[in-house]
Amino acid sequence: MAAVELHQVTKQYPNGVLAVRDLNLTVAEGELVVLVGPSGCGKTTTLRLIAGLEEPTAGIVSIAGRVVNGLPPHRRDVAMVFQRPALYPHLNVRDNLAFGLRLRRPFLRRRISGDSEVVVSEKIVAERVAEAARMLDLEELLNRRPDQLSGGQQQRVALGRAVVRRPAVFLLDEPLAGLDPPLRNEMRRELHLLHRRLAITMIYVTHDQVEAMALGDRVIVLDRGVIQQADRPRVLYQRPRNRFVAGFIGWPSMSFIDGELIGRDGHLGFSAWGWWLPLLPEQERVLAPHAGRPVTLGIRPEHVRIAAPQAGPAISLEVVLVEPLGGGSLWTLRRGGWQLTALVGGPPADQPPVGQTVEVSWDMRQAHWFDRSSGVCLGLGGPEG
Repeated sequence: MAAVELHQVTKQYPNGVLAVRDLNLTVAEGELVVLVGPSGCGKTTTLRLIAGLEEPTAGIVSIAGRVVNGLPPHRRDVAMVFQRPALYPHLNVRDNLAFGLRLRRPFLRRRISGDSEVVVSEKIVAERVAEAARMLDLEELLNRRPDQLSGGQQQRVALGRAVVRRPAVFLLDEPLAGLDPPLRNEMRRELHLLHRRLAITMIYVTHDQVEAMALGDRVIVLDRGVIQQADRPRVLYQRPRNRFVAGFIGWPSMSFIDGELIGRDGHLGFSAWGWWLPLLPEQERVLAPHAGRPVTLGIRPEHVRIAAPQAGPAISLEVVLVEPLGGGSLWTLRRGGWQLTALVGGPPADQPPVGQTVEVSWDMRQAHWFDRSSGVCLGLGGPEG
């Protein structure tokens, strides 16, 4: 195991594209950290900077306490798994698993962690291959070639090829992106279990926030090369730092309503489209300095209630779309120029016809508040669990 540190790392390409900007990140020994964000946010570039496939324009990259700037990939003691398995088609599974270790034997004489001599005999190679095959359920496939394997089996071989090397750090660049949903879920569980068994440092890149939340000990949310928030999945969900994180983390996405904080009858409330919603006492206290300013109210679909005025002040909305999800459905509701999404339980028979008007409310304790111009959270969010 090894810790990974990036200190004020910047990567700007010759064409002027700034992929990563002043990035500070520490991954502890044995931690599984997930980098997540939309396409072009800098997550894969960050992984390649750690691997040595890219060199930073500025800043320091350290692995196991040693600066690795300028070191080639094979001297960094990392293993990288890509979206495509990239197996050798003329080799069977056994030889694919062993190939990287055999190729690296000359370099293993002086590892990054010290100057101790390391001799990797063919017996050790065979033992590591057998161990990886057991771990990844590949024992029955060792004599098959890649074209005789399913996509999931090929990806397990790619993971096994990294496992046999026993690197200090695993780097995984969207390794499940090309798999069908059921297989993707299965492989995600296998990765989680593999991390527990190996207790190795892992840095995983994905654009799928559901995958990120399910896998990571910590999740790093990136946008335009800058870390927006780094925290435990539960905290990201319940206490997003800004509107970007709030909208990116969670499925279905949070709904946002732009309005203003306006006082009425001695109380502060949220006003939008001629509708005034009184704030809770705690919200009044925290949001009082922002009275009279434009703000954004955020509410998650699972916290929206249909025809339940007792949950809070109700508002009439038109049903414009109902999407069945099996055990429930996703309703798109609209009034004037703003839109709300509700995640509603119950069988399809309970779904209203499109065009019907329904009463909608939500638990104000679950509301999130953001400054409309900067998108910064105003210090209130759902209660932490």
